[in-house]
Amino acid sequence: MLNGKIVAVTGGFGQLGVAVVQGAIAAGAKVAALDRAPVPADGSLLNGALALGGLDLAEPDVAARALDQVAQQWGGLDALVNIAGTFRWEELAGGSVDTWDFLYRVNLRSAVSTSRAALPHLFKRGGGRIVNIGAGAAAAKAAAGMGAYTASKAGVAKLTEALAAELKDRNITVNAILPSTIDTPANRADMPKADFSRWVAPKSIADAIVFLLSDGARDITGAMIPVSGRV
Repeated sequence: MLNGKIVAVTGGFGQLGVAVVQGAIAAGAKVAALDRAPVPADGSLLNGALALGGLDLAEPDVAARALDQVAQQWGGLDALVNIAGTFRWEELAGGSVDTWDFLYRVNLRSAVSTSRAALPHLFKRGGGRIVNIGAGAAAAKAAAGMGAYTASKAGVAKLTEALAAELKDRNITVNAILPSTIDTPANRADMPKADFSRWVAPKSIADAIVFLLSDGARDITGAMIPVSGRV
């Protein structure tokens, strides 16, 4: 499905990132995993992916150098998956404006900087794919304590739409996956009484992303695709 394609995955060391790295490799791609965290001591889960750690991808120069390294290592770049992101629940009363800046930087600015850095490489290939991770919560009415998070993820949605329109004549598709609660150890620890069986498995999201990276999704662009499980 992705035979010979070269894919960069931001947030590549996290639960969802690892699932996407594994799924893309299984589909025949060469993959680079990029993350702010250090490179894992045990790299077996990355299945031979190029691992680049310690990256603040919200910084345009850092993102550009990282994707230049990926293209040099693997011989180009065909696709970018923007997974890097985080979550904070915080009400405005008693909260901090810094939380808004933080979530904007991690969830939106990192996607903007890395997408911008990817474009010269995708132009050289004559086309490509960008897939962003938004949030189902950002497409609904925001709940208390969710303002900063959903605002940043709504920004990801608008980035996706605008960039899809910008690139529609360059053979580059841009789409976003909108997950509900993802079944990760961290989320289970935060919500121990929840019914985990209703949540979305990282592999389910990875399968959707791999499809969007494939030739079968060549006519899909600017789409916001919910992957909601039974939430």
